[in-house]
Amino acid sequence: MLRFATPEYLYLLLAIPVLAVVFGLAVRSRRRRLERLGNPQTLAGLMPDASPRRVRGKVVLFLLALVLLAFALARPQLGSKLKEVEREGVEIMIAIDVSNSMLAADFAPSRLERTKYAVEKVLEELDEDRVGIIVFAGDAYVQLPITSDYRTARNFVSQISTDMVSKQGTALGSAISLATSSFSSGSGRSRVVILITDGENHEDDALAAAEHAADQGVTIYTIGIGTPEGAPIELNGDFIRDADGEIVVSKLDEKSLQEIAAETGGAYVRAGQQSLGLDEIIRRINDTEKSRLAATVFEEYDEKYQYFLGGGLILLLVEFVLLSRRNRLLSRYNLFKRKNVQSNHIR
Repeated sequence: MLRFATPEYLYLLLAIPVLAVVFGLAVRSRRRRLERLGNPQTLAGLMPDASPRRVRGKVVLFLLALVLLAFALARPQLGSKLKEVEREGVEIMIAIDVSNSMLAADFAPSRLERTKYAVEKVLEELDEDRVGIIVFAGDAYVQLPITSDYRTARNFVSQISTDMVSKQGTALGSAISLATSSFSSGSGRSRVVILITDGENHEDDALAAAEHAADQGVTIYTIGIGTPEGAPIELNGDFIRDADGEIVVSKLDEKSLQEIAAETGGAYVRAGQQSLGLDEIIRRINDTEKSRLAATVFEEYDEKYQYFLGGGLILLLVEFVLLSRRNRLLSRYNLFKRKNVQSNHIR
């Protein structure tokens, strides 16, 4: 399998045709200037050392060198071998509330943005565990299946928004049920769900879903983000209002989150302005009995950039050594197959 570690450098290849066009225009301009001075064949006899083919050859070598160097900077790698490794860890499904109530600004800049920031920081600290991401509002969806690729997980978290689930509401039960069924078959009893929400459940029986999760050996940790006093929800430059025209205030519902966590032997943490509480939960998870998690991964990729780098440097060296004018000492070899043009001697 071929991949590029830094593919952004491949954009340098776009400069190759531009440079080729610039060179062509320069040659055309030079030819026109010479034509103003006289007949090209006559002028060629007056400039026996001039070699347009050498100039073109130097340009071709330079452009080819740039192509090879661009590939070298992109770092081509080969790694087609797969191997199965075993790790000691826990599978963690992180369920994030993306309902409009998460736009409330009692946690600046909003509950959702603070959640995303905290989750990304935690993903940077994980090592042997495997993670998955679920987003939910009125419905729940798996955004990222269980994986050990933390970089991909962080990328997915950074893209989370309230537009991801069209149906509004806070279906805690659906999120818990989906998370419970999303673990791999080899995770054993080391299954953890982290539920991050303001706790305003309007859709289903979350406690019944938690009971089923407990039967499956799943531990649920809940994080309540928001304040009991609540905050209005700003959407598209205006505050959300109810049917009577009153501004809706979203308040933290801790009772349901405490009951869900207690049902599965987990814990409830209220998010604070300084810390969301994820660090505390991760510490508790690290004390959980870990299972051997099988994972299929690529072996370490084999770097191939050095071949492109070496080829590019060789072409640059040849281009540097090759003179743009004919060398009198080498002219008898006629490397460029150019017909000699000699002027007649006046006797």
